[in-house]
Amino acid sequence: MTLASLLAALLLDYWRPLDRDHPLASLFARYADFLERQFNGGERHQAVVAWALAVLPVLVAVGVVYLLLAQLSGLLAWAWNVLVLYLTVSLQQGNRALAEIEQALRRGDDTQARERLERWRGETASDLGPGEVARLAIEQGLLEAHRGALAAVFWFVVLPGPIGAVLYRLTTLIQQRWSRADGTERAAFAGFAAQAFHVLDWLPARLTAASFAIVGDFEDAVYCWQRQASTWLDRNEGIVLASGAGALGVRLGEPYRRYGELFYRPELGIGDEADPDMVASARLMIWRVITLWGGVLLLIAVARWFG
Repeated sequence: MTLASLLAALLLDYWRPLDRDHPLASLFARYADFLERQFNGGERHQAVVAWALAVLPVLVAVGVVYLLLAQLSGLLAWAWNVLVLYLTVSLQQGNRALAEIEQALRRGDDTQARERLERWRGETASDLGPGEVARLAIEQGLLEAHRGALAAVFWFVVLPGPIGAVLYRLTTLIQQRWSRADGTERAAFAGFAAQAFHVLDWLPARLTAASFAIVGDFEDAVYCWQRQASTWLDRNEGIVLASGAGALGVRLGEPYRRYGELFYRPELGIGDEADPDMVASARLMIWRVITLWGGVLLLIAVARWFG
C-alpha cells in the first residue's frame, strides 16, 4: 500500500500541483500564528505546549480517520493515504519553477527569471545577475525536493498510516511561521520550533545527501559533505546543499546581493559556476533520486510480499 499510495500521490501532484499556500496550509499557518500570540510569554515550556496543541490534534484526527477507514475497506484507507500525501508531499511545483527559470535564462530574459525566483523563494531578487539566479534556483530546488518530498516520504514510510508525512509537514510549517518574527521575546518559540524541526530532519537530510552522492559524483559529494556542510548556519540544510553541489559539480552558496546589500554565505561545492545547464542537471538529479527511492521501496514491498 505504501508504494501504491506514493505513486498515486505523485501522479496527482504532477497532474495538478498544489500551491505552497493552498487553503489547508494557509488555515494551519493562521492557527499556528494564533497559538503563538496566545501562548508566547517568553518561556520555553509555553512553546512546547503551543507546538503540541498545533500538531497533536491534527495527527490524532488523521490517524483516527485512517484506522476507521481501514476497518471498513483497505481501498478507503489507501485513498485516505493518497489524499493526505497529496496535501503534504510537493515535488512538481519546485520542478516547474526550476524549468521556468532555466528556460528564461536560456532566452536571456533575466527579468523574468528573477521574477520567477522571487515568487518562488519569497525574497527579492531584483539585484541578482544570471549566475546568481541560477545558483539560488538550484539551492531552492534541492531544498524543496528534500523538504517537500523526500523527508516527508521518509516519515510516511517510518510511521504508521499517513501521520508521519503530516508530522513532518506541520513541523516544517510551524518552524517557518515562528521564525519569521523578530524580537527577543519570540526567541523561545522560534528556538523550540527550530529544534523540533532539526530533530525530525536529522536523518532524512543525511539520506537525501547520500542519495545525491549515489546518483551524482560520489567522491565530490562526500568530500563537500564532510568539509563544507559544517560551515553552513543550518547543519542539516548545509549537508543537503553541500552534497548536492558536489554531486552536480557546481559551486553554490557564496555571497549575493539582497536589498542592496551583500549577504555573505560560505561556499559550497566544487566545479563550475551555476548556469542554465546546471539548473537542468539539478532537475535531472532530483528525478534520479526519486527513481532511486521508488526502486528501494519496490524492493522492500517485494521482500515483504514474499516474506
